[in-house]
Amino acid sequence: MSWVVWGLVILLAILHHDVWFWDNRTLVFGFLPIGLFYHAVFSIACAIVWAMAVKFAWPSHLEEWADEIVPTSDSGTAE
Repeated sequence: MSWVVWGLVILLAILHHDVWFWDNRTLVFGFLPIGLFYHAVFSIACAIVWAMAVKFAWPSHLEEWADEIVPTSDSGTAE
């Protein structure tokens, strides 16, 4: 599943450059420029992909490794 997340990240990186809406004067909902609407939808898509990355591609083995390390009481620092 992490490959899917990486693929979506690459796709979002490509779609971030929306050159196709630069000269478009279309209004969404009668007041919102289509370029701004595109970036609002794009931001929501980025949030969804980030949530997928946390759920499916997060390196949990590093967290498990960090939890195994028990700090010693004698760390050599003055208290």
